[in-house]
Amino acid sequence: SIPIYTNLSSRHIWTGAKMASSSAQSNTKKILLMGSSGSGKTSMRSIIFANYIAAETRSFEATYEIDRRDVKFLGNLSLMLWDCGGQTAFLEEYFNQKETIFRNVALLIYVFDVQSSNRKTDEDYFRRTIEALRDYSPSARVFCLIHKVDLLTEAQSNTVFKKREAELTKISVPMRIQCFKTSIWNETLFKAWSQIVYSLVPNVDTLEQHLTTFCKHSCADEVVLFERSTFLVISHVSTKAFHDEDRFEKVSNIIKQFKLSCGKVGSQFSSMEVRNSSFTGFIDALTDTTMVMVIISDPTLTSPAINMNIRSARKHFSPLIEGHAYKSER
Repeated sequence: SIPIYTNLSSRHIWTGAKMASSSAQSNTKKILLMGSSGSGKTSMRSIIFANYIAAETRSFEATYEIDRRDVKFLGNLSLMLWDCGGQTAFLEEYFNQKETIFRNVALLIYVFDVQSSNRKTDEDYFRRTIEALRDYSPSARVFCLIHKVDLLTEAQSNTVFKKREAELTKISVPMRIQCFKTSIWNETLFKAWSQIVYSLVPNVDTLEQHLTTFCKHSCADEVVLFERSTFLVISHVSTKAFHDEDRFEKVSNIIKQFKLSCGKVGSQFSSMEVRNSSFTGFIDALTDTTMVMVIISDPTLTSPAINMNIRSARKHFSPLIEGHAYKSER
Protein backbone atom coordinates (compact mmCIF):
# COMPACT_ATOMS: atom_id res chain seq x y z
CA SER A 1 0.00 0.00 0.00
CA ILE A 2 1.52 3.30 -1.11
CA PRO A 3 -0.08 6.52 0.18
CA ILE A 4 0.42 9.41 -2.22
CA TYR A 5 -0.67 12.40 -0.19
CA THR A 6 -3.38 13.08 2.31
CA ASN A 7 -5.77 15.99 2.39
CA LEU A 8 -9.06 16.75 4.05
CA SER A 9 -10.76 14.81 1.30
CA SER A 10 -10.25 11.05 1.03
CA ARG A 11 -10.51 11.31 -2.75
CA HIS A 12 -6.91 12.57 -2.74
CA ILE A 13 -5.46 9.34 -1.35
CA TRP A 14 -4.13 6.68 -3.66
CA THR A 15 -3.17 3.36 -2.12
CA GLY A 16 -1.41 2.00 -5.17
CA ALA A 17 -2.00 -1.34 -6.87
CA LYS A 18 -0.69 -4.86 -6.69
CA MET A 19 2.40 -5.73 -8.69
CA ALA A 20 3.97 -8.97 -9.65
CA SER A 21 7.57 -9.38 -8.55
CA SER A 22 9.57 -10.68 -11.46
CA SER A 23 13.11 -10.19 -12.62
CA ALA A 24 13.66 -7.95 -15.62
CA GLN A 25 14.55 -9.95 -18.68
CA SER A 26 15.97 -8.69 -21.93
CA ASN A 27 13.21 -7.98 -24.41
CA THR A 28 14.67 -7.31 -27.87
CA LYS A 29 12.50 -6.33 -30.83
CA LYS A 30 13.84 -6.32 -34.39
CA ILE A 31 12.53 -3.40 -36.44
CA LEU A 32 13.04 -2.97 -40.19
CA LEU A 33 12.96 0.61 -41.48
CA MET A 34 12.64 0.33 -45.25
CA GLY A 35 11.75 2.37 -48.32
CA SER A 36 13.31 3.78 -51.46
CA SER A 37 16.39 5.98 -51.31
CA GLY A 38 15.57 9.58 -50.38
CA SER A 39 12.20 8.75 -48.81
CA GLY A 40 13.32 10.19 -45.44
CA LYS A 41 13.97 7.08 -43.33
CA THR A 42 17.26 8.16 -41.74
CA SER A 43 16.04 11.70 -41.10
CA MET A 44 13.02 10.55 -39.11
CA ARG A 45 15.05 7.95 -37.22
CA SER A 46 17.62 10.59 -36.28
CA ILE A 47 14.96 13.04 -35.08
CA ILE A 48 13.21 10.44 -32.95
CA PHE A 49 16.16 8.55 -31.50
CA ALA A 50 19.27 10.72 -31.91
CA ASN A 51 17.91 14.15 -30.91
CA TYR A 52 18.42 15.89 -34.24
CA ILE A 53 16.17 18.75 -35.30
CA ALA A 54 14.58 18.68 -38.73
CA ALA A 55 16.83 21.36 -40.24
CA GLU A 56 19.96 19.39 -39.29
CA THR A 57 18.93 16.39 -41.42
CA ARG A 58 19.19 18.27 -44.72
CA SER A 59 22.86 17.40 -45.04
CA PHE A 60 22.39 13.66 -44.45
CA GLU A 61 23.80 11.37 -47.09
CA ALA A 62 22.07 8.23 -48.33
CA THR A 63 22.30 5.19 -46.05
CA TYR A 64 24.79 2.59 -47.30
CA GLU A 65 23.55 -1.00 -47.03
CA ILE A 66 22.09 -1.47 -43.49
CA ASP A 67 22.71 0.84 -40.52
CA ARG A 68 22.05 -1.27 -37.41
CA ARG A 69 21.35 0.52 -34.13
CA ASP A 70 20.44 -0.89 -30.72
CA VAL A 71 18.15 1.51 -28.91
CA LYS A 72 17.26 1.11 -25.24
CA PHE A 73 13.63 2.00 -24.77
CA LEU A 74 11.38 1.99 -21.73
CA GLY A 75 13.18 -0.08 -19.12
CA ASN A 76 14.46 -3.38 -20.44
CA LEU A 77 12.91 -3.09 -23.90
CA SER A 78 15.61 -3.02 -26.56
CA LEU A 79 14.88 -1.97 -30.15
CA MET A 80 17.17 -3.53 -32.75
CA LEU A 81 16.62 -0.95 -35.49
CA TRP A 82 17.76 -1.84 -39.02
CA ASP A 83 17.77 1.28 -41.21
CA CYS A 84 17.95 -0.32 -44.67
CA GLY A 85 19.47 1.66 -47.54
CA GLY A 86 16.96 2.18 -50.33
CA GLN A 87 19.14 2.17 -53.46
CA THR A 88 18.03 -0.42 -56.01
CA ALA A 89 21.19 -2.53 -55.66
CA PHE A 90 20.68 -2.81 -51.88
CA LEU A 91 16.97 -3.58 -52.19
CA GLU A 92 17.71 -6.41 -54.59
CA GLU A 93 20.39 -7.77 -52.24
CA TYR A 94 17.91 -7.91 -49.35
CA PHE A 95 15.78 -10.36 -51.33
CA ASN A 96 18.84 -12.51 -51.96
CA GLN A 97 19.26 -12.76 -48.18
CA LYS A 98 15.62 -13.10 -47.19
CA GLU A 99 16.17 -15.29 -44.15
CA THR A 100 18.84 -12.98 -42.69
CA ILE A 101 16.85 -9.80 -43.29
CA PHE A 102 13.26 -10.86 -42.68
CA ARG A 103 13.43 -13.52 -39.97
CA ASN A 104 12.37 -12.62 -36.39
CA VAL A 105 11.01 -9.19 -37.34
CA ALA A 106 8.65 -7.59 -34.83
CA LEU A 107 7.88 -4.47 -36.86
CA LEU A 108 8.23 -3.34 -40.45
CA ILE A 109 8.10 0.42 -41.01
CA TYR A 110 7.93 1.14 -44.74
CA VAL A 111 8.37 4.77 -45.80
CA PHE A 112 6.93 6.17 -49.05
CA ASP A 113 7.87 9.57 -50.46
CA VAL A 114 4.52 11.23 -51.17
CA GLN A 115 5.94 12.82 -54.34
CA SER A 116 7.91 9.84 -55.60
CA SER A 117 8.20 9.66 -59.38
CA ASN A 118 8.63 5.85 -59.20
CA ARG A 119 5.43 4.78 -57.48
CA LYS A 120 5.12 1.56 -59.44
CA THR A 121 8.67 0.53 -58.48
CA ASP A 122 8.07 1.55 -54.86
CA GLU A 123 4.93 -0.58 -54.70
CA ASP A 124 6.69 -3.52 -56.35
CA TYR A 125 9.44 -3.54 -53.71
CA PHE A 126 6.83 -3.16 -50.98
CA ARG A 127 4.92 -6.16 -52.38
CA ARG A 128 8.09 -8.26 -52.41
CA THR A 129 8.87 -7.12 -48.84
CA ILE A 130 5.42 -8.17 -47.65
CA GLU A 131 5.82 -11.57 -49.31
CA ALA A 132 9.20 -12.12 -47.62
CA LEU A 133 7.81 -10.99 -44.29
CA ARG A 134 4.85 -13.34 -44.66
CA ASP A 135 7.26 -16.24 -45.17
CA TYR A 136 9.72 -15.48 -42.37
CA SER A 137 7.88 -13.27 -39.82
CA PRO A 138 4.14 -13.72 -40.40
CA SER A 139 3.22 -12.21 -37.02
CA ALA A 140 5.15 -8.96 -37.64
CA ARG A 141 3.23 -5.70 -37.47
CA VAL A 142 3.41 -3.50 -40.56
CA PHE A 143 3.29 0.31 -40.58
CA CYS A 144 3.37 2.41 -43.74
CA LEU A 145 4.35 6.08 -43.54
CA ILE A 146 3.26 8.34 -46.38
CA HIS A 147 6.03 10.83 -45.82
CA LYS A 148 6.83 14.47 -46.68
CA VAL A 149 3.16 15.51 -46.70
CA ASP A 150 4.29 19.05 -45.83
CA LEU A 151 4.98 19.40 -49.58
CA LEU A 152 1.23 19.19 -50.23
CA THR A 153 -1.74 21.25 -49.16
CA GLU A 154 -3.92 19.80 -46.41
CA ALA A 155 -6.62 18.86 -48.91
CA GLN A 156 -4.11 17.28 -51.29
CA SER A 157 -2.41 15.31 -48.52
CA ASN A 158 -5.74 13.91 -47.29
CA THR A 159 -6.74 12.82 -50.81
CA VAL A 160 -3.37 11.28 -51.61
CA PHE A 161 -3.17 9.56 -48.24
CA LYS A 162 -6.56 7.87 -48.57
CA LYS A 163 -5.71 6.66 -52.06
CA ARG A 164 -2.28 5.32 -51.08
CA GLU A 165 -3.66 3.70 -47.94
CA ALA A 166 -6.23 1.79 -50.01
CA GLU A 167 -3.61 0.69 -52.53
CA LEU A 168 -1.13 -0.49 -49.91
CA THR A 169 -3.81 -2.27 -47.90
CA LYS A 170 -4.78 -4.22 -51.02
CA ILE A 171 -1.15 -5.12 -51.76
CA SER A 172 -0.61 -6.35 -48.19
CA VAL A 173 -3.46 -8.88 -48.01
CA PRO A 174 -3.62 -11.09 -45.98
CA MET A 175 -1.30 -9.10 -43.67
CA ARG A 176 -2.85 -6.10 -41.96
CA ILE A 177 -1.17 -2.72 -42.10
CA GLN A 178 -1.58 0.65 -40.44
CA CYS A 179 -0.82 3.83 -42.39
CA PHE A 180 0.14 7.33 -41.26
CA LYS A 181 0.89 10.54 -43.10
CA THR A 182 4.04 12.14 -41.73
CA SER A 183 6.42 15.06 -41.97
CA ILE A 184 9.59 15.87 -40.04
CA TRP A 185 8.39 19.48 -39.80
CA ASN A 186 5.39 18.97 -37.54
CA GLU A 187 3.84 16.73 -34.90
CA THR A 188 2.68 14.05 -37.39
CA LEU A 189 6.05 12.30 -37.07
CA PHE A 190 5.69 11.96 -33.29
CA LYS A 191 2.07 10.85 -33.64
CA ALA A 192 3.02 8.01 -35.99
CA TRP A 193 6.05 6.82 -34.03
CA SER A 194 4.15 7.00 -30.73
CA GLN A 195 1.55 4.63 -32.19
CA ILE A 196 4.32 2.38 -33.50
CA VAL A 197 6.19 2.03 -30.20
CA TYR A 198 2.88 1.74 -28.32
CA SER A 199 2.35 -1.54 -30.14
CA LEU A 200 5.59 -2.86 -28.61
CA VAL A 201 4.93 -2.01 -24.96
CA PRO A 202 4.23 -5.22 -23.03
CA ASN A 203 1.00 -5.41 -21.03
CA VAL A 204 0.08 -1.84 -21.92
CA ASP A 205 -3.54 -2.39 -20.84
CA THR A 206 -2.39 -3.13 -17.30
CA LEU A 207 -0.15 -0.07 -17.30
CA GLU A 208 -3.13 2.05 -18.30
CA GLN A 209 -5.15 0.63 -15.43
CA HIS A 210 -2.51 1.86 -12.99
CA LEU A 211 -2.36 5.26 -14.68
CA THR A 212 -6.15 5.50 -14.44
CA THR A 213 -6.00 4.86 -10.71
CA PHE A 214 -3.26 7.47 -10.30
CA CYS A 215 -5.21 9.99 -12.39
CA LYS A 216 -8.44 9.45 -10.48
CA HIS A 217 -6.98 9.78 -7.00
CA SER A 218 -4.86 12.75 -8.02
CA CYS A 219 -8.02 14.51 -9.26
CA ALA A 220 -6.28 15.14 -12.59
CA ASP A 221 -8.01 15.91 -15.86
CA GLU A 222 -5.37 13.99 -17.74
CA VAL A 223 -2.17 12.01 -17.17
CA VAL A 224 0.23 11.30 -20.04
CA LEU A 225 3.25 8.99 -19.90
CA PHE A 226 6.21 9.77 -22.19
CA GLU A 227 9.35 7.79 -22.91
CA ARG A 228 12.11 9.94 -21.45
CA SER A 229 14.70 10.21 -24.23
CA THR A 230 12.43 10.31 -27.30
CA PHE A 231 9.40 11.91 -25.59
CA LEU A 232 7.13 9.59 -27.53
CA VAL A 233 3.74 9.00 -25.91
CA ILE A 234 3.51 5.61 -24.23
CA SER A 235 0.10 5.82 -22.60
CA HIS A 236 -2.48 8.29 -21.34
CA VAL A 237 -5.75 8.51 -19.46
CA SER A 238 -8.29 11.34 -19.37
CA THR A 239 -11.24 12.14 -17.14
CA LYS A 240 -12.70 14.83 -19.43
CA ALA A 241 -13.01 15.49 -23.14
CA PHE A 242 -10.36 17.49 -25.01
CA HIS A 243 -10.80 18.93 -28.49
CA ASP A 244 -7.24 18.78 -29.82
CA GLU A 245 -6.52 15.20 -30.88
CA ASP A 246 -2.87 16.04 -31.59
CA ARG A 247 -2.13 17.67 -28.23
CA PHE A 248 0.23 14.93 -27.00
CA GLU A 249 2.36 15.02 -30.12
CA LYS A 250 2.51 18.82 -30.01
CA VAL A 251 3.78 18.61 -26.43
CA SER A 252 6.29 15.93 -27.49
CA ASN A 253 7.62 18.16 -30.24
CA ILE A 254 7.79 21.29 -28.06
CA ILE A 255 9.48 19.59 -25.11
CA LYS A 256 11.93 17.75 -27.37
CA GLN A 257 12.97 21.07 -28.93
CA PHE A 258 13.21 22.70 -25.50
CA LYS A 259 15.40 19.85 -24.20
CA LEU A 260 17.72 20.29 -27.17
CA SER A 261 17.91 24.05 -26.53
CA CYS A 262 18.78 23.40 -22.89
CA GLY A 263 21.55 21.02 -23.93
CA LYS A 264 23.11 23.59 -26.24
CA VAL A 265 23.68 25.98 -23.33
CA GLY A 266 24.95 23.28 -20.97
CA SER A 267 21.72 22.83 -19.02
CA GLN A 268 19.58 19.76 -18.50
CA PHE A 269 15.79 19.65 -18.61
CA SER A 270 14.35 18.04 -15.48
CA SER A 271 10.83 19.33 -14.90
CA MET A 272 8.35 22.03 -15.85
CA GLU A 273 5.23 23.67 -14.46
CA VAL A 274 2.89 25.74 -16.66
CA ARG A 275 -0.02 27.63 -15.17
CA ASN A 276 -2.80 29.78 -16.62
CA SER A 277 -6.36 30.69 -15.68
CA SER A 278 -7.76 27.36 -16.91
CA PHE A 279 -5.31 24.69 -15.79
CA THR A 280 -1.91 23.83 -14.37
CA GLY A 281 0.36 21.40 -16.19
CA PHE A 282 3.20 19.50 -14.54
CA ILE A 283 5.91 17.60 -16.44
CA ASP A 284 8.36 15.65 -14.32
CA ALA A 285 10.35 12.41 -14.21
CA LEU A 286 8.33 9.38 -13.17
CA THR A 287 10.90 6.60 -13.61
CA ASP A 288 14.41 6.29 -15.03
CA THR A 289 13.02 5.96 -18.55
CA THR A 290 9.72 7.86 -18.42
CA MET A 291 8.30 11.30 -17.74
CA VAL A 292 4.75 12.12 -16.78
CA MET A 293 2.52 15.06 -17.59
CA VAL A 294 -0.30 15.79 -15.14
CA ILE A 295 -3.02 18.30 -16.10
CA ILE A 296 -5.05 19.80 -13.24
CA SER A 297 -7.97 22.27 -13.54
CA ASP A 298 -9.07 22.18 -9.89
CA PRO A 299 -7.77 25.49 -8.41
CA THR A 300 -7.86 24.08 -4.86
CA LEU A 301 -5.06 21.63 -5.62
CA THR A 302 -1.70 23.20 -4.85
CA SER A 303 1.59 22.68 -6.67
CA PRO A 304 3.35 21.14 -3.62
CA ALA A 305 0.54 18.58 -3.29
CA ILE A 306 0.75 17.53 -6.96
CA ASN A 307 4.56 17.38 -6.87
CA MET A 308 4.36 15.22 -3.74
CA ASN A 309 1.92 12.96 -5.56
CA ILE A 310 4.33 12.49 -8.46
CA ARG A 311 7.27 11.82 -6.15
CA SER A 312 5.33 9.21 -4.21
CA ALA A 313 4.08 7.56 -7.41
CA ARG A 314 7.68 6.90 -8.46
CA LYS A 315 7.97 4.20 -5.80
CA HIS A 316 5.11 2.36 -7.45
CA PHE A 317 5.76 2.93 -11.14
CA SER A 318 9.53 2.33 -11.14
CA PRO A 319 9.33 -1.46 -10.68
CA LEU A 320 6.14 -1.51 -12.74
CA ILE A 321 7.71 0.08 -15.83
CA GLU A 322 11.43 -0.61 -15.56
CA GLY A 323 10.89 -4.31 -14.89
CA HIS A 324 7.68 -4.66 -16.91
CA ALA A 325 6.29 -6.52 -13.88
CA TYR A 326 2.66 -5.78 -14.53
CA LYS A 327 -0.25 -7.33 -12.68
CA SER A 328 -3.81 -6.10 -12.82
CA GLU A 329 -5.55 -4.74 -9.73
CA ARG A 330 -7.85 -7.10 -7.92
